[in-house]
Amino acid sequence: MNTSIDPNKLDLEERVVAVNRVSKVVKGGRRMRFAAIVVVGDKNGHVGFGTGKAQEVPEAIKKAVDDAKKNLISVPMVGTTIPHEVNGRFGSGKVLMKPATEGTGVISGGPVRAVLELAGIGDILTKSLGSNTPINMIRATIEGLTQLKRAEDVAKLRGKSIEELLG
Repeated sequence: MNTSIDPNKLDLEERVVAVNRVSKVVKGGRRMRFAAIVVVGDKNGHVGFGTGKAQEVPEAIKKAVDDAKKNLISVPMVGTTIPHEVNGRFGSGKVLMKPATEGTGVISGGPVRAVLELAGIGDILTKSLGSNTPINMIRATIEGLTQLKRAEDVAKLRGKSIEELLG
């Protein structure tokens, strides 16, 4: 993904979204493992997620955190919300995100809420459509956040000034 963000320079907070027990059936019975999904962010426009698998829960979480630090993205924000409405998709998981006025708070369900709060977005409306698998919800949210563009970027793309864009 994005390798330009250095995780060591950021003050990252981590949140475990889901821990799942997975088993492999072998000759002598079942072999248990744990899969963890973790979201990390600095509450200031940087967020990432990762997955980890191990025989013990803490180790799975540690692996997931390390993985998440490798996949950080930066999120463009306007005040405490996002610049415009966006639809994130991953697999059959879809997440609709709408900017909200200040004081609205994060209106969102489980995994999506974790991503948005750690990204530092304070006011947003979301609706999850389609699959509600945590990993796909997170991927759809992150995919949506990468689609966001600031007014300056759009103006530059179109070769116009911001005043022209905003009318």
